[in-house]
Amino acid sequence: RARERRAEAGLPSAYASLDEALADDGVRVVHITSPNHLHHGQVRAVLEAGRHVVCEKPLAMTPAETADLLELARASGLVHAVNFNIRHYPVCRHLRELVASGGLGDVRLVTGSYLQDWLLHPTDWNWRLEPELGGDLRAVADIGSHWLDLVQDVTGLAVEAVFAELATFVPVRQQPTGPVETFATASGDARAGATVPREIRTEDAATVLLRFAGGARGSLTVSQVSAGRKNALSFELDGAESAAAWCSERPDELWIGHRDRPNELLLRDPSLLNASGAGAARLPGGHAEGFADTFAALYRLVYADVAAGGPSPDPAYATFADGHHELLVCDAIARSAREARWIDVPTTPEDPA
Repeated sequence: RARERRAEAGLPSAYASLDEALADDGVRVVHITSPNHLHHGQVRAVLEAGRHVVCEKPLAMTPAETADLLELARASGLVHAVNFNIRHYPVCRHLRELVASGGLGDVRLVTGSYLQDWLLHPTDWNWRLEPELGGDLRAVADIGSHWLDLVQDVTGLAVEAVFAELATFVPVRQQPTGPVETFATASGDARAGATVPREIRTEDAATVLLRFAGGARGSLTVSQVSAGRKNALSFELDGAESAAAWCSERPDELWIGHRDRPNELLLRDPSLLNASGAGAARLPGGHAEGFADTFAALYRLVYADVAAGGPSPDPAYATFADGHHELLVCDAIARSAREARWIDVPTTPEDPA
């Protein structure tokens, strides 16, 4: 299969295993894009082999595993990144600098959602539905983690406590007896063929109340069963002076709200963005930049550090410290849902004030 993908992409090499790739001295960086339960062992192997690493989220299955990887990565001096690409939309980078400079005043309220529909039907299936492969949290860990990383990065405020409710609306699903790749086929094709019923023990949706450092409050709705929503991440920041809102389905637009003058709609244009936003943009205004472009923006930053031999003092990309904090937040969300109460998120030295 690796040889087939190598031929399709026109790449020079293919490897039958991670060990084989690490045995090649020409491999300097490894991207971990495997199912979640494999991340810890594979990332550890890459770091121990002296290679830089980019890992898909979540960084690992438990906070203990992410703490282990964070300690190892720091000691190695190697570049270590988590693939939170959504924070690299140019408009979001612009908003981050705007918030940091006091453009909205103190952030008071952070609200939003991340909605998808790709698991709407009982016949929809993916390995993320299996806790032993994806973890005890599914919708929260898979897409909610992107929203949480984004709003914490944009506001500079860490989540300090959570109150969560999880819901499984499709308690039994039909698992195909053959392999299924995420988003690889139309739903009608995916539902064809032999299946077996499987009890579902992970959430289809979640609602989470949030407390941020500094006193801000927030709420998040996450769903993988919202019909018609293919990949809709949205958030609003309400500050003491102004507000701002953004949606991934209209990624080149930033709404800015005011009390005493007309609201604004900022369109992504490098000539109109601040330094952070313009630095992430690569196309002129009016030429849409989308989801795929965020990976390019992320990897430009990662590979600049790779070329320099190690991580910069304050990377703009998510590091293993961010990945570890994300697991602490997700662990608190899972515990809150079980115990039906507010749960504090353990602090880490990297949490922004």
